[in-house]
This record gives sequence, structure tokens and C-alpha cells, in this order.
Amino acid sequence: MANRRDAAPDSPERSARSETEGVEGTPRRTLGEGEVAAYLRRHPDFLKRHPELLDAMDSPVRVTGDGVVDFQQAMVERLRREVGQALEARDELISLSRANALAQQRLHRGLLALLAARSFEHLIETLTTDLPLALDVDVVSLCVEPSEMSLSPPKRPLGVYRLDPGTVEALLGSSRRVRLIGDAPGDKQVFPTTAALVRSAALVRLNIGPTTPPALIGLGSREPGHFEEGQGTELLGFLGQTVEHLVRAWLDLPE
Repeated sequence: MANRRDAAPDSPERSARSETEGVEGTPRRTLGEGEVAAYLRRHPDFLKRHPELLDAMDSPVRVTGDGVVDFQQAMVERLRREVGQALEARDELISLSRANALAQQRLHRGLLALLAARSFEHLIETLTTDLPLALDVDVVSLCVEPSEMSLSPPKRPLGVYRLDPGTVEALLGSSRRVRLIGDAPGDKQVFPTTAALVRSAALVRLNIGPTTPPALIGLGSREPGHFEEGQGTELLGFLGQTVEHLVRAWLDLPE
């Protein structure tokens, strides 16, 4: 029996034959440029799926005539566009982060002012007169539907208004906490004296307690787009929760 030996590597001659011979020695047909081009047209994502092939391709450095595509210039332009898009996305993210940080700072100042109230009456007055400046809006109103139990102080300050029954649900639905209005005239029930001024608003539901009437806080701005649908509402929701806790504490109401 003959000794078994490792197969010798293909010789240059055998390699050359393998490029021109197919299965069982049949000649292998070489694809023409037109067929390659047609294949790439049918599979436009081919180079995307095989980006390593770009490194093996010789790209012209300039246009040498009609019909010649400058791949190198095309790749450079693509990279420039991608870098430009990345920079735009970065700048937008930084801008949004700064705006969010500024909104948080303003809310913190407003909440500290509410926490510093010396009485229930002072709390409501701070909410309707000092909070607009802290939050950079033009008006803040406290609106309450009629009930046997009033959430308004004996001497009702400017910015505290009574709503018709069912108004809170009509404006916010049955469960929505915050509603943002980008560009519309102010609601005359929420902003009775400033509706003509308001062009953008945020409505924040107040769930104070099971025995208290429906209520909401209205924040209005004369600048269209100050509030926009799609913006985050976490900060406004937190404002509403804070006011709920403070009102319950001052009026000694159950949770």
C-alpha cells in the first residue's frame, strides 16, 4: 500500500487552469464588464454589504472623459455628507441638552418659590404671579371647577378662575396629565383676561384628592411654538405633582 502524503499545493499552471476550467474540466466563462455592471445595477447595496472590496478597487483620481465615474471623489463627497450630518446631529443634541438644562433650572427656581410660601394664600399668589417669571412664560393661571369645597383662598388673587363643570375633562380627556398646544389662541376659560395674548399653552391637570374638584394649571406664552406637541412633559408633570402635594399639605387633605 502506498504511503499517504499531503496533497501538494496547486502549481501556477494548475491555478491558471482552475481559473479557466469549471466543474469536471469544463471551461469557465469569464464575466464581461456589461454583465458585472448589470449585476451591480440589480444589487445597488452590493458594495455596502461588501465594503472591503472598495479597498481592492482602483479608483480614478479625476474625470478623464465622458462616462467615467470618479469613485474617489464620490466617496469623499459621501464622507463629507456623513460628517456634516453627524455634526448637525451633534449640534442639535447639544442644543436640546442645553434647552432641557435651562428648563430644569427654571423649574427648580419656581418650585423653590412655591415651597417658600408662608400660607395657602401665599402659595396661590406665588403660583399665579411669581411662577410666570421663573418659567419664562407670560401667564400662569389656576382653574377650578365649581364644588362644595373651594381650593381658592377667601380673597381670590389674579390668575385664579372658575371653570364650567366638565371643562377639565373636555380639555384633557379622562386621564391625560399634560396637554401642549403649539399655536392657537388662548382658551378664554383658562385665560379669561389674557386669551388674546396667548398663542401657545400648556395645560396641567391637578389630581389633588378624591374630595376636591377637578382643577388645572394653565401656562401661556405669547410666542407660538413655545410649547409643542411631542415635547417632553416630565417637568410639567412634576410641577403639577408638586402643587398637588403643597395644596394637600396646606389644606390638610388626604392623599
